[in-house]
Amino acid sequence: MAAPMLRGCCLARRGALACIDGGSRHGRGAAIGCRSSGKRGRSSVAQQPLITAQKSGKGEHAWAAVVGLEIHAQISSNSKLFSGSQVQFAAPPNSLVSFFDASLPGTLPVLNRRCVEAAVMTGLALKCHINKKSLFDRKHYFYADLPAGYQITQQRLPIAVNGSLEYSVCVGKKQSQVITRTARIKQIQLEQDSGKSLHDELRSQTLIDLNRAGVGLLEVVLEPDMSCGEEAATAVRELQLILQALGTSQANMAEGQLRVDANISVHHPGEPLGVRTEVKNLNSARFLARAIDSEIERQIIELENGREILNETRSFDCKLGCTIPMRDKEGKQDYRFMPEPNLPPLLLYDTASLPPGADPQQVINIDRIREQLPELPSETREQLIQQYGMLPEHSFTILNEVGLLEFFQNVIKETRAEPKKVTSWILNNFLGFLKQQNLAVNESPVTPSALAELLNLLDRKAISSSAAKQVFEELWRSKGKTPSQIVSEKQLELMQDGEALDRVCLAVMEEHPQVVLAMKRGNPRAINKLIGLVRKATLSRADPTVIKEILEKKLSS
Repeated sequence: MAAPMLRGCCLARRGALACIDGGSRHGRGAAIGCRSSGKRGRSSVAQQPLITAQKSGKGEHAWAAVVGLEIHAQISSNSKLFSGSQVQFAAPPNSLVSFFDASLPGTLPVLNRRCVEAAVMTGLALKCHINKKSLFDRKHYFYADLPAGYQITQQRLPIAVNGSLEYSVCVGKKQSQVITRTARIKQIQLEQDSGKSLHDELRSQTLIDLNRAGVGLLEVVLEPDMSCGEEAATAVRELQLILQALGTSQANMAEGQLRVDANISVHHPGEPLGVRTEVKNLNSARFLARAIDSEIERQIIELENGREILNETRSFDCKLGCTIPMRDKEGKQDYRFMPEPNLPPLLLYDTASLPPGADPQQVINIDRIREQLPELPSETREQLIQQYGMLPEHSFTILNEVGLLEFFQNVIKETRAEPKKVTSWILNNFLGFLKQQNLAVNESPVTPSALAELLNLLDRKAISSSAAKQVFEELWRSKGKTPSQIVSEKQLELMQDGEALDRVCLAVMEEHPQVVLAMKRGNPRAINKLIGLVRKATLSRADPTVIKEILEKKLSS
């Protein structure tokens, strides 16, 4: 049987370090996993660290949780998986629906080349085996937003199998120890998205929007190698960064471009795995972690009270902070999988197996896609550590926050300050202000050029560190002003007249003889008090280091 015809889809390729928002608007801080000390690679479920949702009494056994994930990522493509309809977020309802999307009789699927290439690239980045022959299947279920009554997916022979997702977690009291863990990837498959049901409770009716019906998805199925919500959220965030770096998915969870289903069960260590439940459609990393931990705790309470866990589908109620039942879990037989009769096998090639004279527009070369793989997040973090001497936990924060890596790199290009000082200012001051104002990096009134200029003033000791913080606060409030203008207007320049500063220090010492006496007696706090008094007298325009040198010199003479 011939390979299916491929429909081209033009798409400007995203940069290797493109970042899109994930989860809640601000995913600040380094990537954090479960606070367990055991290292794990490709381990079996029995080797997972234990998590106990509540304290066990005497004679009670600890509980072990097992978590597996199914992640649906919307492919970055201008058109849908099997039709030419445009893909656009927040378009007017039912404005992007072709005859095929609406499942009108006589319409046939035409496979989107871009979606296949995205699946291959993602599989290669996740160390999967790429199947040169994959098959499409029909998965039958009946919802109002699924016009055909079935979804075209890849159940029997998906495009990629047997990969791994490596993610790092920070452990220890100060979260300074980084441990790399691995979640096995069972498969990556291409499939259609469904439409959207909009429930109008006021009028007691449900409206259907088919704009999303037929949009291409990558379903990444992770083996149950995780043991708590925090660890699962870290793995999802790492996958999100990888997809964004590849440009295969924008993976914006706020726009539904990355949705997660979590399969969760608990058992006593050494005993068979428990009955699992599935928590559906989690669309933020924060809610994912909360939902998993809540479901683990619920299952433990149920079992300890002598009740059974049902194999069911549940959803997470973020207001109640717990999972609620949706429906009984459908078994595989309920979906009535069958081969998709309108799509022949999807055939891929490498350089060695490429047919002579093959049309490049109708053939996908795995090796050519492999050559186009960009730098992945783990490599970027390693480069930050090696090039700038950055701490591992700081590299996570820089990369995890949307747009922060580009901001950091632009500041580095324009300043003479040491990279460690730039990192400190961005993480402690800049990121702190963003968090207070609930702003994204691209919404900041402080530009990379402004921060670079401020750090240059500080580096050449034109202003003190405290004055620099005043300037930064003013930059935040007064958009359009430069650091130099603010320094001039507020007269924040450091005193350059050494003799004048010497006279101020002498006057302060004469006015506070008791502090001077305490300092001579070895009280370490006394000199700090004198420094503070001198800085107050100079309106914070004197360098504390210079003040200390002058005071120590006068006391020793």
